[in-house]
Amino acid sequence: MTNKTNNGALDSLFKLSEHKTNVKTEIVAGITTFMTMAYILIVNPDILSATGMDKGAVFTATALSAAIATFCMAFMANLPFALAPGMGLNAFFAFSVVLGMGYSWQFALTAVLIEGIIFIILTLTNVREAIINGMPMVIKHAVSVGIGLFIAFIGFQNAGIIVDNPATLVALGDVQDIGVILAILGIVITGILLIKNVKGALLIGMLVTTVLGILVGKAALPATLVSAPPSLKPVFWQFEFDKIFTFDMLLVVFTFLFVDLFDTLGTLIGVSTKANMLDESGKLPKARQALLADAIGTTAGAMLGTSTVTTFVESASGVAEGGRTGLTALTTGFLFLASTVFAPVFTAVPAQATAPVLILVGLFMMSPILKINFDDFTDAIPAFLTIIVMPLSYSIAEGLVFGVISYVLLKGLTGKAKEVHPMMYIIAILFIAKHALS
Repeated sequence: MTNKTNNGALDSLFKLSEHKTNVKTEIVAGITTFMTMAYILIVNPDILSATGMDKGAVFTATALSAAIATFCMAFMANLPFALAPGMGLNAFFAFSVVLGMGYSWQFALTAVLIEGIIFIILTLTNVREAIINGMPMVIKHAVSVGIGLFIAFIGFQNAGIIVDNPATLVALGDVQDIGVILAILGIVITGILLIKNVKGALLIGMLVTTVLGILVGKAALPATLVSAPPSLKPVFWQFEFDKIFTFDMLLVVFTFLFVDLFDTLGTLIGVSTKANMLDESGKLPKARQALLADAIGTTAGAMLGTSTVTTFVESASGVAEGGRTGLTALTTGFLFLASTVFAPVFTAVPAQATAPVLILVGLFMMSPILKINFDDFTDAIPAFLTIIVMPLSYSIAEGLVFGVISYVLLKGLTGKAKEVHPMMYIIAILFIAKHALS
């Protein structure tokens, strides 16, 4: 029900009455969304700093890119969704492209910039939806699950729960180590908060674990709570334009495009369904504007110095609080801006506190496995290969390669070639060429 809390200008701008909501509800929803996804301000700099990027600069870039993209969502699409550098995409950036393939983080940022520009063009020309339709749902579901396992694996490594072993490749770490114990406690604490449906469970769990870390000497109190935002200079506009016309850049850009395409689409559809925002045909009104906000955010994020920006599934928490319009997103965006002055607090969080979040976000990404038909082996085998190869090869790209090629071959050689979209053949050929020529 609307009430007198609706400001006339805000009501007109965001059509609050039309959506049967009010200013108070929208603001509370925006705060809730921020609380559930503020962990990205800690986790994203932590992940990208593994490449040598300046952690403080990435923190500022993360907050500003999230604010810019979320403001675009608010004013262009009038939807209650928030955006920020995405989990999974940042892992691909750091651990696959930079640490795995051996490229510089500047190369990876260049790929993100190209991806953003391509997304803007594809969205404006309505090609983005057509590309999405060319990929089979089974691969889309498998990508989410594979990335979930990959992110969780990184979390276990960062915590010291899983370590390398020359005989078995991986092994259980020293569970008597205080750092490992701290991380395990973090998983338990955050898990209890999630079970109790505490809003902001991931962030609260991280902060509680950090406090425990300070008590046991695994973290240090920040010198100050508030400071000027860390300078963007170390990561701002750091591109390698001389590498644009290389096959490796093509593969990296395509993988960024692919993962972001389906991550964003799945999030938009999932959260919109929860909010009853889909029309009679199951489509999301203003989907084009929402996708454009994502594309602008990614382009701006690359310029500022961070990985791909995407719509966050945590937006569902704000929707659950009654958020229905862009005012929810606007509120979240302002909070991301405000967070830039609290950099000392966010950057003081230790790896043992961020690891539980990575592990549990990995859990969140597992649910699409329930939608895979394991009775049809032409679907099940490509899905399984996609899922298992990602963490074992430490590469999202290689998981895609195994999944796409096996899908095309198994369908084509068992009389089901008609089920394969022509685009899949093109992609499979590109993947085969990449490995044949490398």
